[in-house]
Parts: sequence; structure tokens; C-alpha cells
Amino acid sequence: MARNLVKILGYSVDNFSMDEAVDYIQSNFGQIVTINPEMINAASKNKDFAKVINEAELVVPDGIGIEIGLKILGHRVKRIPGIELGKALIVKFSKDKKSIAMIGAKQEVLNNAISNLKNEISDLNIVYSHNGYFDNNDEVLTAATQSQPDLVLVALGSPKQEMFIYELKKRLPNAVLIGLGGSFDVWAGAVSRAPKIWQNLGLEWLYRTIKEPQRFKRIFPTLPLFMLNVYKERLTRNNAK
Repeated sequence: MARNLVKILGYSVDNFSMDEAVDYIQSNFGQIVTINPEMINAASKNKDFAKVINEAELVVPDGIGIEIGLKILGHRVKRIPGIELGKALIVKFSKDKKSIAMIGAKQEVLNNAISNLKNEISDLNIVYSHNGYFDNNDEVLTAATQSQPDLVLVALGSPKQEMFIYELKKRLPNAVLIGLGGSFDVWAGAVSRAPKIWQNLGLEWLYRTIKEPQRFKRIFPTLPLFMLNVYKERLTRNNAK
């Protein structure tokens, strides 16, 4: 299966359904980036982070802002929430008797996430885990490499997790690696996802902002400026025709 790429503000995004993304990952290794407007904004100020996104083997539209932005540009792309893709990969890799590593979050959260996943997925094989509080990247990179996992889930927050994965994939060329932000907290039961109706309406970001007001500064003015830049890009494209 070949990648079906669309562009937004200079970044390529894969136009796959959830099932197509999982199928693609089964026969392709490397880094998965779950992109959102905040990441594009950060990458515009950080060349190293932009390089990581551009060199990722798969980029899925995690944020609703990406889905809407691509629609404005004339592309029909369905959002793939990172937490759902991560869970689908855990289930698939476990069913196929493949090994998994989990890196990130507080130790208690990590322990509870692994415990809950094991209760739900009988074939889950965690060969390495480490909390997200470490100063020596090389130590964790080395230990993770030695465990030789097939799937690596990293929850360090963006862009730290993407930068970490970029280094780790050089050492694990036959692994699939994905950054999942706060997913471990949800799997641990420490944080609840938005109700389904909020998810279906694409308002999970708003629900989380209401529950966690400190997120407001991260989203605003980033999201409005992102949309403004998307409209500028559409205008530029139309004028070029």
C-alpha cells in the first residue's frame, strides 16, 4: 500500500482511514507522528522538529484542526485520534505475538496503564517500560534498544516525544514508534476522555480545555492563527491557478 499524501502549510499528511493506517503500519516500520495545529506551530519555530515531522514514515491527522484545515484546502481527510490508533496497534501487535515498549508518564500512571492494558489484552507482551522522568536520554535509548520491541509507545509530550522517537528509530530500524501524549493517563484511569458526543462533534479539545483550563494558553492564539494561515494558503493556491 502506497502513502496517499496531502499538504497543509508545507507538511505532508497521510490520507488514510483508521483501518488503512493500521494495515499500512503492519508492513512498514518507522516513526508515526500524530499531527495537530500546535505541532505545526511549534515546527515553524523549530527546524529540528520540522525535520522530524518531514522525515516521519507516517503522519496522521490527530487534531480536529488538521481535519478542518485540510477540508478548507479541498481535501477530505478523516481525523485519526492518536489514542485510538495507539490502542489499535497494541491490540494488533499483541494478537500477532509481537513485543511492546512503553515510555513516559509518571511511574504510578505507567504501572496502572500497563496493568489495565494487561487485564484487557491477554496477549500483551511488555518487554520494556520506563517513566517519563529521566535526564539521561542515552541510558533509556540504550535500554529500549536492548529490549528489541516491535512497537514503541512514547508519552513525553510534544515535541519531546517526537524528538526522542527520532533518535530511537535509528537504533530500532525494524520497529514501529508512535508518540501518544497523554494517552497513558487515560489508559491508567487517571484522566477521562471526553464523552462520545464531544468526540463525534470534533470538540474533544474544547472538553479537555474546560476540564483543564491551563490548556487554554496552548490552544489560543495557536488555533485561530493556524486557521488564518490555512485560509491564506487557500487564497495563494487559488491565485496561482
